[in-house]
Amino acid sequence: MTAVNPQITDILEIVQVYLDGLYAGDTAKLRQAFHPASSLFASADGKLVQVPREDWCKMVEGRPAPQAKGQGREHDRILSVDMTGPDTAMVKLNCAILPRLFTDYLSLIRLDGRWQIISKTYTFETLPA
Repeated sequence: MTAVNPQITDILEIVQVYLDGLYAGDTAKLRQAFHPASSLFASADGKLVQVPREDWCKMVEGRPAPQAKGQGREHDRILSVDMTGPDTAMVKLNCAILPRLFTDYLSLIRLDGRWQIISKTYTFETLPA
């Protein structure tokens, strides 16, 4: 039996905090998962969209959470984890705020012995009704 790298376990735990926070609309959990200097990035109509963590948390607070809308979590899945060094990692995952299915690329950094998301780059597709 192969032993699981404890760093991977720690990374998966903070990613779960992110997914749980997103699902519940719990910005305390999102702030726990994301470094204060972090931002979210996407492309919209060929232009860069950058949203600092606090602006994103305000957006999350202003919309109904997937949990409150009775949405399931069947779209939540971690697709890959890549430790790029002892203190850096990349996680690719899917999650949904229906009708949108998101693919997130999370860059993580370990500071003071704790993994945190330092950036999120995402795209989404709209699922058929």
